[in-house]
Amino acid sequence: MAQSSPVEIARHASRLSIAWGVLLIIFGMLAIGSPFLAAVAVNGVIAWLIVLAGVVHLVLAFHAHGAGSMSWKLLVGIAYLCFGGYLILHPVLGVASLTLVLASLFLIEGILNVILFFKMRPMRGSSWMLIDGIITLLLGLMIYMQWPSSAAWAVGTLVGVSMIFSGVARVAMSSSVRRTTTEMTSTRSAA
Repeated sequence: MAQSSPVEIARHASRLSIAWGVLLIIFGMLAIGSPFLAAVAVNGVIAWLIVLAGVVHLVLAFHAHGAGSMSWKLLVGIAYLCFGGYLILHPVLGVASLTLVLASLFLIEGILNVILFFKMRPMRGSSWMLIDGIITLLLGLMIYMQWPSSAAWAVGTLVGVSMIFSGVARVAMSSSVRRTTTEMTSTRSAA
């Protein structure tokens, strides 16, 4: 079996990364096109991760050395299993809850960014922190003021936008790697 050169490995990796980026862009567009369906899917992933965490807590409970530690881990594991199971069985309620948590997170982040701006005001470019804080605060208020109806669009749309930006960034970086490896190859062959 022939060994691949570092340039060939980089080309192959960048090709896979570009494909992954394109898939992220496509799935992001689908999420924006069907934001509620995307939110239900995100809720499902989170619910199953919570169930998995519950299973881990239960397994760890049986490996705990103290009786108090074991009963505590058992209770925590059961709570995780119940909460995750509830989200799986009631995905619409899970999406509404997730939307409310998201709105709260944006409100807190927006307030903290505005406070940070006032601490950083003398620094050059600090106005971007204020702009970011105001936009995040307004987004949080918009989601919160429209809750629970915002559950139909907020999570799925934001996940879709995030996927699109991640996909574009991945394609751009991977294309840059491909150009660099092509330039390296042409420079080596010219020498």
